[in-house]
Amino acid sequence: MDAVIESFFAGFPILIGHFALTIAILGLGTAIYLWLTPYHEIKLIKSGNTAAALSLSGAIVGLALPLAVAMAGSVNVYDILIWGALTLIIQLGAYRIADMMLRGLPARIENDEIGAAILVVGIKLAVAMINAAAVTG
Repeated sequence: MDAVIESFFAGFPILIGHFALTIAILGLGTAIYLWLTPYHEIKLIKSGNTAAALSLSGAIVGLALPLAVAMAGSVNVYDILIWGALTLIIQLGAYRIADMMLRGLPARIENDEIGAAILVVGIKLAVAMINAAAVTG
């Protein structure tokens, strides 16, 4: 039992450090995403816009998926920083491309069109899954 406790005390600080770094990267990615979008999700969500809430939720989960895989496969914090940054760049780039391809998307989200938001969430999560798989490759 002593070995288990020693292992816990040795590993726990590393776990907390990796977790905190990954959460910080997720927060940074979310802030960049909010800056990149032409509409103000938080303001829209506060006013009851469900489409904006769906879109932002999809973005956050979409950013978190490949980050989680990067963290799970990491051996140190540098792995998380490098692969985490790369997955964020890929995700954010894919989001911008999807936003540009779906004409009128910002207005549709601002007008609380749930159908547009669901499609965007699907795209964000699909790209996130492919991105996460690429990180493990």
